Amino acid sequence: MLSKLITQLSARKNLSGEEISSAIIELTSDTVPPQTKAAFLSALAQKGETPDEIAAFAAELRKLAIQPPIDAELRAQDILDVVGTGGDRLGTFNISTAAALIAAASGVKVAKHGNRAVTSLAGSADVLEALGIPTELPPAEAVESLRRHNFAFFFAPLYHPAFKSIAPARKLCADRGQRTVFNFLGPLLNPANVSVQLLGVSRPGLCAPLARVLQNLGLRRAMVVCGEVPQLSPPEGSTTLTVCMDELSTLGENVVAEFYQSQALSINRWMPSGFPIQPVKPEDLVGGDKHVNAEIIRRLFRGEDRGPKRDALLLNAGAALWVAGKASNITDGWNMAARIIDDGAADAKLRELARAA
Repeated sequence: MLSKLITQLSARKNLSGEEISSAIIELTSDTVPPQTKAAFLSALAQKGETPDEIAAFAAELRKLAIQPPIDAELRAQDILDVVGTGGDRLGTFNISTAAALIAAASGVKVAKHGNRAVTSLAGSADVLEALGIPTELPPAEAVESLRRHNFAFFFAPLYHPAFKSIAPARKLCADRGQRTVFNFLGPLLNPANVSVQLLGVSRPGLCAPLARVLQNLGLRRAMVVCGEVPQLSPPEGSTTLTVCMDELSTLGENVVAEFYQSQALSINRWMPSGFPIQPVKPEDLVGGDKHVNAEIIRRLFRGEDRGPKRDALLLNAGAALWVAGKASNITDGWNMAARIIDDGAADAKLRELARAA
């Protein structure tokens, strides 16, 4: 079936829901070679995934996920995820993970869903592990951490056992520099079924479609963002070159698609000119491996780094706090995040989560 669908995708023909159901069966089968799965995922990416295709993949994979035992009392509170799709290849430090920890320090319940690195040097699981925070808790223990500490990491392979059969194909694609639909799907498959979400994507054209997918999945409130990063050394013959990051950017214009409950989707473009942002270059936000990024987060949370990385963190944490209902707007969220760091609450949350390991 995958071979047939590869031919269809190569002809730029979209997949139906029925075809996606069949594709999932083969992608999660151990009898289909990883090379065939990788060829299918590459063909789909080269065609370009439609919102309907992404939503159909998400719906099918959510059926296969293990559900953590979140009781009604905990479910009555808003549960937040802050996550990026990856794939921008800019090598920034783990901004989304740091913003999620700031939100947890503010009292928001944060269910962080993620994995180890696929297209970067350090994924969310990698940097949390380097920070001493547990990343592979069984479902009941993860829920207890969410209840007691306002933060739990839901390690994708534990909750999506079907992904084990897909991982070799994703690795083949990553080795070729090819992103896949799973870059988009990961943030849509949080097993905690979060009610509010800040999602970063690496292409501005994905903001509105993925916001619609989140709204269709039943989230109460969400913001999908993509930030521009002007490059200082464009190719010869070009006056400018702009790439995008799967975060809110302090360097350029941001595309934001958001919704609140059943209200109509809002799509905006804005510069972060209203924030006290210091002069910044793209390389100022670059991180490294998990140990380097963990130390970056520690220094930020201790208030030792007050440069451009702090600004990027405050902007994204401010948005997370606004989406979670803790702040009245992103500016208020920025100021709240700054207080959480400067009052020592962020560093205390790091130490609390590490002690609980």
